[in-house]
Amino acid sequence: MPKKLETSTAISAAVALVLWASAFAGIKAGLKGFGPGELALLRFGTASLVLAVFALVTRMRLPDLADIPKIGFASVLGITIYHLCLNFGETTVTAGAASLIIASGPIFTALLAMLFLKERLTAWGWAGIAVAFSGVALITLGEGTGGLAFQPAAMLVLVAAVSTAAYFVASKPLLRKYAPLEFTSYAIWLGTVPMLVFSPGLLSELPHAPLSATISVIYLGVFPGAIAYALYSGVLSKLPASIASSFLYVQPVTATIIAWVWIREVPSLVTLVGGALALVGVALVSTRGRLPVKS
Repeated sequence: MPKKLETSTAISAAVALVLWASAFAGIKAGLKGFGPGELALLRFGTASLVLAVFALVTRMRLPDLADIPKIGFASVLGITIYHLCLNFGETTVTAGAASLIIASGPIFTALLAMLFLKERLTAWGWAGIAVAFSGVALITLGEGTGGLAFQPAAMLVLVAAVSTAAYFVASKPLLRKYAPLEFTSYAIWLGTVPMLVFSPGLLSELPHAPLSATISVIYLGVFPGAIAYALYSGVLSKLPASIASSFLYVQPVTATIIAWVWIREVPSLVTLVGGALALVGVALVSTRGRLPVKS
């Protein structure tokens, strides 16, 4: 593992995180013209086309047949499940709250690493998990209509957080073999295929959608989609999955500011308190939560 973060890796991570932070407000803007599934298909159909043009120009190699099931598994987790759950969740959950729940992803990465990579958690790690989950629970309650009430859609965003954590873990071995842009292209192409079930709905919605919503979704496909995923695949290829995913906890502040500027959305006080707890928990797990793996 590198002892210090290279400048190029840090810049790639920062740009990708800002682009991803903008996606939460972008999804809200896109939902004004498209259903959640149709939005996902248009977004990643756009990303797929961008990457296909690049692949043709550069004569990108195709993946080995033996690796397609592994790439497909990662893509279903990180593209299909993540984005469908996030989009359906954001039909009622605010953009800021969704970003706070997604920021809990490193917690699930740590748990998955413990189960599958034999990493061990310290007492601080377990305390961080407890604090983070209490914060997520507060966010879930704070997003209820008319005060403290359970918001089922927030659970879909939580599923998205788990799926993106699993994506980081599943992608790491593949990025030892494939270049970041190659893997990103394969993952987005394969992850878009299940979304084709929403094609009839997209064809009927597209002619009637407001131009602003269509532009928002195309932006999501090109920037938080193709470009951000390619950049972060590069980060993931150079850092352990648990460290790469821990950067996600800085995302909510940017996402909340962008949502305020773009869609005039302000999270509730309970959501902000829950978000603060969640981020403290994630910080504990990321900085003091793991014991070294025995060789």
